[in-house]
Amino acid sequence: MKFLDHEISPLGMGCWPIGGPMFTGDQPLGYANSDDAESVRAIHAALDGGITLFDTAAAYGAGHAERLLARALKDRQDALIVTKIGITIDEDSKRLIFEDTEPDTVLPAIEACLSRLGRDCIDVVLLHQNGLSVGQAWPVFEEMEKACAAGKIRSYGWSTDFTDSAAAFADRPHFRTIEHAMNVLIDAPRMQDVVRDRNLTALIRSPLAMGLLSGKYGAGSKMSDQDIRATPNLVTRYFQDATANPAFLAQLDAVRDLLTVDGRSLVQGAICWLWAKGGMNIPIPGARTVGQIEGIAGALSYGALPEDVMAEIEAVIVRDAAELHSEKER
Repeated sequence: MKFLDHEISPLGMGCWPIGGPMFTGDQPLGYANSDDAESVRAIHAALDGGITLFDTAAAYGAGHAERLLARALKDRQDALIVTKIGITIDEDSKRLIFEDTEPDTVLPAIEACLSRLGRDCIDVVLLHQNGLSVGQAWPVFEEMEKACAAGKIRSYGWSTDFTDSAAAFADRPHFRTIEHAMNVLIDAPRMQDVVRDRNLTALIRSPLAMGLLSGKYGAGSKMSDQDIRATPNLVTRYFQDATANPAFLAQLDAVRDLLTVDGRSLVQGAICWLWAKGGMNIPIPGARTVGQIEGIAGALSYGALPEDVMAEIEAVIVRDAAELHSEKER
């Protein structure tokens, strides 16, 4: 597919898991068991597997994920980087300090990302505040437009699950990307309509439901207390009390055989489901090991799920309307 005038595979690598520890106060917001050397190898494996888009944020590891990307991609300036701003970080303590969307902080935040990433220009900068009002976001994007004019960024967008937010800025020439949550367990039809109708690109976060769709976590699995999936910070309850949510496990069981059609793994089937939903979708599953990203990249050899399989999935899955991300109440 074409993205920002580049021909790329319709798949990215999400870099939240490689960021390592990060906290708000004393509560963990990162994924457990990250290892920097393995993370760099995973990024290289992604490139070897045909993945050239990497999604990160200043917040991931309080700057650490960006620095790891700089280290791994120093000889691959052709790789595309998406990062996010809107949260003040303390790199020394690994803490996210507070939400920050004041207009005069936007350009300094972009400069800080450029420094950590070792780049002269960032391909996409997203606003990392899901529920900010359109009025509050307006001056932020005015500053991002200035960054485009200065050659600091190529384009910008919003990481949001609100359709009115996505639509409000879609006509701006440098507003090209919406990042929103979606997976086979939680659909987002209204947001998909906005992205499609406005000729935007959708970066799909949580395409594997924070790992639940990998099939690795059953009813007896227990997450580390240093893992965000063991905390009450989850917007969507894929995990509850540090264990897989049984309601979501039941949904997964209902579609397991359909997702694994033609030899796909569960992970690959979940990604292929997103491609079948729309040609504007780029899933960005998180990964922190070579094995994980190699399995993810294997989806490229299959492509979108067949139409008849998609119809069967919709016939058997029962989604909780309260969990849908297609429209949230502010």
